[in-house]
Formats: sequence, C-alpha cells, structure tokens
Amino acid sequence: MNDFSELIRTVLIYALPVIFAITLHEAAHGFAAKYFGDTTAYSQGRVSLNPLVHIDPFGTIIIPAVLYVATGGAFLFGYAKPVPINFSRLKNPKRDMAWVALAGPGANFVMAFFWLLFSVILRAANVDEIFFIKMANAGVLTNLVMLAFNLFPIPPLDGGRILVSLLPNKLAYKFAQIEPYGFFIVMGLVMIGWLKYWLVPLMLLSNVVLQVLVSPFSMLLGASVS
Repeated sequence: MNDFSELIRTVLIYALPVIFAITLHEAAHGFAAKYFGDTTAYSQGRVSLNPLVHIDPFGTIIIPAVLYVATGGAFLFGYAKPVPINFSRLKNPKRDMAWVALAGPGANFVMAFFWLLFSVILRAANVDEIFFIKMANAGVLTNLVMLAFNLFPIPPLDGGRILVSLLPNKLAYKFAQIEPYGFFIVMGLVMIGWLKYWLVPLMLLSNVVLQVLVSPFSMLLGASVS
C-alpha cells in the first residue's frame, strides 16, 4: 500500500513537468515554423500553449509513467502529437529547418530555467512543502532530459535535423536517409546504455548555464529575504 501511495505521489509530482515539457516543445516547433513561413501547424490549431491540443495519451502520459517505474526514474521519454511541418514552405527550407528544430529544445531550456527559478523562490520564501520542491526539481530534470535527448544528432530527432541543415547538400541528403531507422538506432543505444554518454554531459553543461543565469535572482531574493 505504501509503495502504491508513493507511486501516485511521484506521478503527481512529475505530471505537470512532463506534460508541459513535451507539449510546449511541440508548440515551439509550430511557432517557429509559422515564423519562417509554414502555417500548416498554425492552421490546425497546434501553435498553442494549451497542452490539451498536443497531448497524445499513450506517448505523453502512459510511456513516461511506465518508463519511470521500470527504470526507477533513471530514464524518461515521451512524445506529444507531432506538429505537422511542411519544410518546403519555409522561406529557406535547408537553413530554416535548423531553427524550427532548435525551437523545441530551446523551449525545454526556457522551461528548465523557470522551474529552477521557481525552486529559488520557494527557498527564498521559506516554503518547506516537499511536494512543490520536488515538482520544481522534477521540472528541471525533465526538461534537461528532453533537451539533451532531442539534440542527439540522429534524424528524426531535432539534433539530426539541425545536422542535416548544417551539412553540405550531398552529405545532408545521404545523412537524411537514416531517418526511417533513427528511432530504432536511438532506442538501441538506450538499451545498451550508451546514450547516457551523450545525455549526461549535455545535461550537466546545460545545468551549469542555468545556475549561472539564475544566480542573480538567487542573490537578489536571498538579500530581500534576509
């Protein structure tokens, strides 16, 4: 009974961070695509901050929950309904593809920053409610995992699309042909434990940058409280 209660508590702690990390990641892709000329996602109502329009019940809720339980929280993965993007409608398809791809991880970085800032505010206000403290920590962790995972340089992940955009045309065409097998390659790397050699350094680096960015707020709030 205690184990079940702990599971429910963990699900509640991670629910908002996971849902927003996944769905706003997708919304950012749609917003960037609209900015660079493709209104496909916008016309379908997918350029929205409303998580409900992006949630895929299986990929956004069930898979992250099962993976958390199965791996003890060591690995989280999920997905929302993919935002439809017609790259040929972008103003400069090859160049703009990189910006559209980068928008998703960029949104995760911004969300990680605000979750970290939230934790600083909680400490400054002497809030000792462990539920909210853990939720803030979960928000940072979830978004850093999403950022690092999606930047892995294999299409169809965002990192793969960025690399395709940067490579010379001939190499980009050949590399893009990996896309149908990209998901299986990444899952294979997860299964044999090699993906952590990409995830952990990038997450640590991102966290260092976040700490630097939030430090002025931490000092300001700490001074105001004292």
